[in-house]
Amino acid sequence: MTQTNPAAVSAQAAPPDPRPARTRLHRAWFVAAVTFVTITGAAAFRSLPSLLIDPLHQEFGWSHGTIGAAVSLNLALYGVTAPFAAALMDRFGIRRVVAVALTVIAVGSGLTVWMTAAWQLWLCWGLLVGLGTGSMALAFAATVTNRWFTARRGLVTGILTAASASGQLVFLPLLSWMVEHHGWRPAAVTVALAALAVVPFVWLLLHDHPADVGQNPYGSAEFLPKPPPATGAARRTLKVLSTSVRTGTFWLLAGTFAICGASTNGLIQTHFVPAEHDHGMPVTTAASLLAVIGVFDVVGTIASGWFTDRFEPRRLLAVYYALRGLSLVFLPMLLAPSVHPPMLFFIVFYGLDWVATVPPTLALCREQFGEDSAIVFGWVLASHQIGAALVAYLGGLARDVFGSYDLVWYASGTLCAAAALMSLVIRRVRPPEPALATG
Repeated sequence: MTQTNPAAVSAQAAPPDPRPARTRLHRAWFVAAVTFVTITGAAAFRSLPSLLIDPLHQEFGWSHGTIGAAVSLNLALYGVTAPFAAALMDRFGIRRVVAVALTVIAVGSGLTVWMTAAWQLWLCWGLLVGLGTGSMALAFAATVTNRWFTARRGLVTGILTAASASGQLVFLPLLSWMVEHHGWRPAAVTVALAALAVVPFVWLLLHDHPADVGQNPYGSAEFLPKPPPATGAARRTLKVLSTSVRTGTFWLLAGTFAICGASTNGLIQTHFVPAEHDHGMPVTTAASLLAVIGVFDVVGTIASGWFTDRFEPRRLLAVYYALRGLSLVFLPMLLAPSVHPPMLFFIVFYGLDWVATVPPTLALCREQFGEDSAIVFGWVLASHQIGAALVAYLGGLARDVFGSYDLVWYASGTLCAAAALMSLVIRRVRPPEPALATG
């Protein structure tokens, strides 16, 4: 008579363990890391404009308004290009679009060393670099996040958003030292070389879709086949815009983000250094303060991504904008020839709030517009840059007319208060929960 092994019977009868076997780090995190480095490299040029306003004014005699207009064109194209770049990534792949964009940034930055007329500043600094950085905008981060992640999207969005601040942090002190000791041309060449240095990493390591490496998106239990290339990128981009503009939510998101851009890229990033210089502070010291904003922006944006995964994004936006507006109202009283504790408090406070608005704004785009959210966010980002462009120009114009930036600080603080109220009006929609991997 055959005896049955009780242990074998127990093993056969036991249900399978639903928990997946632990594997190595998911490939999505490597893609996110390459994306972070790429955006950091592209951000190098965006740290340069505020350092060049005074040198260009002194060398060529161009007014603050003329230089601010070139910055305005750059910022506007940065935003308007973003939604088309998101659609082009669906057509040609992330890797190709990003590699070309970095090359365009390098060409535009490099050509500035030979400019002698204001129209050349518009062409190189405004047009070429604007188009290149627009293709490397936050819509790029949104595309990577949507394709490669199902879980932790808020956290990843915060990390990738912080990359632009890291670029400012890494390059701004170096560039300010170069501008002061060697002139602005070596600084422009350094930016061009930095952008070119990132291209090989993008081409070799940045995969377009999880299916390219036979994996599920991070956090998903389902394997998603790679979709076919989306043809008619421009037509699709405009179609998504025509659909989204019929909703009040789009205009609220676009309006709040326009104010976000006006109070960060357009105002502080462009005019903080010359404003402090007006009060007797050395350019290198003011640039270092701007870099410290970049340090705390990394912390604030990643924390905001973590908060977005856990709290209502509308309320987060309202808090962020209200605090930002309050800080801007007090800024004119803090400007001085030297660094003092209240100014340091402002720098830390403003840094934590710099682009903390991005993760909750992107979360609302996903909630409201689903698969088209990356393109919609590109259009929302366009409004961000249009707001930045207007204030970059108007800030320089106000400096020429009134001799100071005080009026611009107060007006921007008032706009931030309006953005806080607008954030609370956005309607709430609960999308169906995606299938998540257990364990």
